Amino acid sequence: MAIFGAIGVAGSGMTVARKWMDAVSDNLANMNTATRTDGEAFRQRYVVAEAEEYGSDYSGDTGGVRIAGVAFGSAEGRLVYEPTNPLADEEGYVRYPDIDLASQMGQLIISQRAYQANAAVVDRARGSYEAALQIGRGA
Repeated sequence: MAIFGAIGVAGSGMTVARKWMDAVSDNLANMNTATRTDGEAFRQRYVVAEAEEYGSDYSGDTGGVRIAGVAFGSAEGRLVYEPTNPLADEEGYVRYPDIDLASQMGQLIISQRAYQANAAVVDRARGSYEAALQIGRGA
């Protein structure tokens, strides 16, 4: 394992958590986006992460986690009766994304905590490496 392996693993975790927060914030920003009923609703994004095995080609020899892809929710959405909306059809309906605010806020909190935990690992590993260098100098 490389000497800075802990920082590499935690750094990969921070990257995944940041991408996760980006997806959640995009979902939250578009949850009230109306479209015509003949079109697709905004499709919420889900970040798909996967573990990197120790010694794999992608991560060198540190392991960690990486973004495997992005999954999208249903484009069907939900129909809402809003006859005054300029996008309403002849019957007065518009299409909204089917995004649950409570679920998205929960995902946002979890992703923030994951980012904070990985940042703490980076900070502690840095402190440990600095202490080891001081020992090597005889200080």
